[in-house]
Amino acid sequence: MERITVSENPHYLAIESGQPFFWLGDTAWELFHRLTREEMDLYLSNRAERGFNVIQAVALAELDGLRTPNAYGDLPLIDLDPARPNEAYFQHVDFAVRLAEEKGLYIGLLPTWGDKVIDRGGEGPVVFNPQNARVYGEFLGQRYREQPNVLWILGGDRTGDGLVELWTALADGIAQGLGRKPFCTLHPAGGRGSSEWFHHCAWLDMNMWQSGHSLADAPNWEMISRDRTRLPLKPVLDAEPNYEDHPIDPWSRRWNPRFGRFSDYDVRKQGYRSVFAGACGVTYGHHTIWQFYQPPRRPINFPAYTWDEAIYRPGAAQMIYLKNLMLSRPYLTRVPDQSLLLSYPGEGGGHVRATRDEDGSYAMIYLPLANQTVRVDLGRLGGPLQAWWYDPRDGRTLRIGEFDNQGEASFTSPAGGPDWVLVLDERNRHYAPPGRV
Repeated sequence: MERITVSENPHYLAIESGQPFFWLGDTAWELFHRLTREEMDLYLSNRAERGFNVIQAVALAELDGLRTPNAYGDLPLIDLDPARPNEAYFQHVDFAVRLAEEKGLYIGLLPTWGDKVIDRGGEGPVVFNPQNARVYGEFLGQRYREQPNVLWILGGDRTGDGLVELWTALADGIAQGLGRKPFCTLHPAGGRGSSEWFHHCAWLDMNMWQSGHSLADAPNWEMISRDRTRLPLKPVLDAEPNYEDHPIDPWSRRWNPRFGRFSDYDVRKQGYRSVFAGACGVTYGHHTIWQFYQPPRRPINFPAYTWDEAIYRPGAAQMIYLKNLMLSRPYLTRVPDQSLLLSYPGEGGGHVRATRDEDGSYAMIYLPLANQTVRVDLGRLGGPLQAWWYDPRDGRTLRIGEFDNQGEASFTSPAGGPDWVLVLDERNRHYAPPGRV
């Protein structure tokens, strides 16, 4: 495997040889802490088959990850000391990292969840300071120096004033252990972005947002748009939009099933609209899988399935169609462009989002509703044009017809759905049907 880097166009990612890399992540926070090696193989095989390429997992996990041993009875630290990691525990992490590499997967490795850094209602305990964070980071960097599939994610749901020094010390330790600058980003708290505190840190290569699980149709397209224009330019993505089957806002009230859960449709809306707003990818999540829930473990926030059932939920199987669509057209020259829309883009659940190639050779418009009409400025594109409907549930395409690249045209999404992508191609580029890679 080749290492991941920021592409020449600093809004996106690429592998070292220059080919585009679309981050399609899955949230597996408790991977190292809760699964056996056989279970890891089942989970990682499933995710590779579904087109994921980044698995986000935490070495020192949230759910009492310091005092509850892993599946083989090993605790991660000796006497809760980050400067004294337990070799047996990290051999299990090693196994997961190497197994992921065999399956073509990158590990987005969080050295620790943030409740070990600051107490904000997590299970902790707080054990880190800048000095031992640097030592722990150097240990990890040395350990994974030869692993090309490790991407470094700091933060673990904790950002804010007073933490810059500690996360910077951890990043510096990782770099020291690796003997080179790592690819490094930071996972923020819900409703926040890493850029708010860390954008100008030299170690931060990519910004992350967590649009979270409290609000249906949280406007993550606005979050991405804000960070895309920050200087210096850096890639950005939503690393934790609503999880499939997660209860909608279970914290602000006593939740019961009538309040609902986020569906695969909710997942698609957040994925497509954030990517079309300029994100370099997106991370999927399932509420059962992040915690790898299975009895007799304590359930967190009402999981509806066991993890080995949840890996087959529809949202996970549909994410590959987003990745395939983006990579089926020139990718590193793509720009967000709402000016393609001559009609009102709408808000909330009905919000429409548009993107195109910078030279106008194609455009894509995400329509979240069936029978939704948009008016498009065809003059912003090269032509003549071939129009398609792309189905984000199964990757099917429907040919619409041909149009001149002048004036405007109205398009109404099919009655089935509910959501669709309108694709407009410059005909003489002879692109394959959308999603064919």
